Amino acid sequence: MSVWGIVVAAGRGERAGLGRNKVFFPLHGRSVLSRCVDALAASGQFDGLVLVIAAADEAAYRELIGREGENPLVRRVVTGGDCRRRSVYNGLRALPEGVEIVAVHDAARPFVSPEVVRATVEAARESGSGVISTPVTDTVKRVRPDGTVETLDRASLRAVQTPQAFGFARLMAAHERAEAESWEVTDDAALFERLYGSVRLVTAPGAEVNRKLTTKSDFEEFRRPAFRVGTGYDVHRLREGRKLILCGVDVPHEKGLDGHSDADVAVHALMDALLGALGEGDIGRHFPDSDPAYAGISSMKLLNAVMQIVAARGFRVANADVTIVAQRPKLAGWIPQMRKNLADALGTDAVNVKATTTERLGFEGEQLGISAQAVALLEEV
Repeated sequence: MSVWGIVVAAGRGERAGLGRNKVFFPLHGRSVLSRCVDALAASGQFDGLVLVIAAADEAAYRELIGREGENPLVRRVVTGGDCRRRSVYNGLRALPEGVEIVAVHDAARPFVSPEVVRATVEAARESGSGVISTPVTDTVKRVRPDGTVETLDRASLRAVQTPQAFGFARLMAAHERAEAESWEVTDDAALFERLYGSVRLVTAPGAEVNRKLTTKSDFEEFRRPAFRVGTGYDVHRLREGRKLILCGVDVPHEKGLDGHSDADVAVHALMDALLGALGEGDIGRHFPDSDPAYAGISSMKLLNAVMQIVAARGFRVANADVTIVAQRPKLAGWIPQMRKNLADALGTDAVNVKATTTERLGFEGEQLGISAQAVALLEEV
């Protein structure tokens, strides 16, 4: 019996207040969406998954799979509709022929257990529907139109979640009817009930933690900040006819640093530290010296591009420390501006820049070149 899943990730997630679709937000370095898909795959119940995303999030999804990879169980990715019901309908229409059972799951529930998935799919096989549910523990009251209050018997109440599994043909028929008659429902179970009368509610271990991440406090409760540390080192030869640029400052000197870009050795070391903390290789990978687009370019511009990668991965700079090693020129008078330039680019005042010599030892001491070292600490936002 062919079983497929539909992962609904086309919402806007505005109540989370994260400035982007909450399913792309990282939890411990991995996005909510990736964690959700991995959890469904771990259940071993599906022959394939259809992912439904908003058109506005297509670029964000491409970036996500570039960073985190795409679970091979995701066989199709389709665009959502203007409401959840139409998003599920688009997912249903993307299923291959021969699917008999389909389970619909919200991407904002990344903690779904294998037991929960199996319980819903098995119920759908047996009776045509399986909807995960939990007992209601709070006292629930209904407010009548006249303002009076009625207390409901919570023993007869259940809170429902996703996944919700159904026989494919019956769910598709319900959605086609809803599309034709513009039904508005909150979930597929309500749609199924409207056409067929009832659904089968099931429970399973893990249902109590199968929470939907909705508000910012939900994310704060489940997410502990993660930290990443990276180090960077770079060296450039000194030669005549070049400007000496360090941390974006044009330092007066008879020689400058040789390189494809402006050869800002300090910023290069810092970029390598940031990329290293993310496991993103080095600046040669991102800005190769074989590319004419980077000829003579300001390294501060490249640093801004690296910071976009940092932000896209869900991190910010907690602090950074840069050491410039040069016998000459003396840099003390220029360090305040260097530090300000880096602080502006990194979005934090926790930046330190210092300079030292090698007491005339080595290539720095012989004034053949200048080297720089950097350490960066990133914090998950």
